[in-house]
Amino acid sequence: MDARLPLIRNVLMERNRSLAELTTFGLPACAEHFVSCTSVEEVREALEWQRSKEVPLHVLGGGSNVLLAADLPGLVLRTAMEGVEELSREGGRIRVKVGAGVPWHAFVMTALERGWYGLENLSLIPGSTGAGPMQNIGAYGVELEERFASLEAVDVSTGEATQFSHSDCAFGYRESVFKRALKGRFIITSVTFELLESPALRLDYGAIRSELEEMKIQEPTPRDVSDAVIRIRRSKLPDPAVLGNAGSFFKNPVVADDVARTLKEKHPDMPHYPAPGGVKLAAGWLIDRSGWKGHDRGTHGVHDRQALVLVNKGGAKGSELLTLAKDVQDDVHARFGVALEREVNVLPVEAG
Repeated sequence: MDARLPLIRNVLMERNRSLAELTTFGLPACAEHFVSCTSVEEVREALEWQRSKEVPLHVLGGGSNVLLAADLPGLVLRTAMEGVEELSREGGRIRVKVGAGVPWHAFVMTALERGWYGLENLSLIPGSTGAGPMQNIGAYGVELEERFASLEAVDVSTGEATQFSHSDCAFGYRESVFKRALKGRFIITSVTFELLESPALRLDYGAIRSELEEMKIQEPTPRDVSDAVIRIRRSKLPDPAVLGNAGSFFKNPVVADDVARTLKEKHPDMPHYPAPGGVKLAAGWLIDRSGWKGHDRGTHGVHDRQALVLVNKGGAKGSELLTLAKDVQDDVHARFGVALEREVNVLPVEAG
């Protein structure tokens, strides 16, 4: 049985807490000490304890973009701040503040119900709202940064609350300052978005238009677009409740123009898209063409419908999935000369 003890004032700490059910991969791992924080003050209390004990700190959000490769020493702090609040309306734009612990898809559904538009293409993305800016989540032609206004975060070293503007976050493709220069230095507690009163539908990416035609919808609403995206995602991606996974395991690589031209000459059917700094390739296509789609290693493997997704079929260890990921990366690089980068975060960091 987990031993529990009070932490400073109001926060409850658990010892040897299993984390498997708090991540979508469902991999076996335990936190030496664990707290779930529902407010900025609770975050400060937890950080005060962590600093006083001089133990490692690991931050866990929705657990949808993380691979636990081993037990986590020190303190695991889970962000569980709730709340969705409309702050203002002006010029057809609506500012909405969302707690970091609110599940992302639940927030998107709430936005649609309240007539706040602009996030419908990002439906059914797993994880928490607070994790969204870190990754600059995106899907079907829309990235979070397009509707991002600001966020609030707590400085790990001081406990002070700080506000970050759009420019402060240095967003890029699945990137932000929180994954690079400020990695591990701040804990996001809330995010503010600038949404739209009137729809501005984005239908030209992926299979959205064809899915709407399949649904026999000629004049789509934002809700229709959301429904189409949900149908597409469910047809391609496994449900983590049924098959452990963290969604796309690898980023789509961006290569130089001359590299893309050479590959295109050898592989005329290779998907490619313009991107800042070069040409974006489809990691799923590269992995599929390398023969990894549906690869089975008993307890784990590569999904049979989406080569970007590694899966825990039951009983897998994080270290085994890391080995599989490296095998995929090495093979793709040997065949195409393209380096794949993990999109999933690995904890503890040294295990990755």
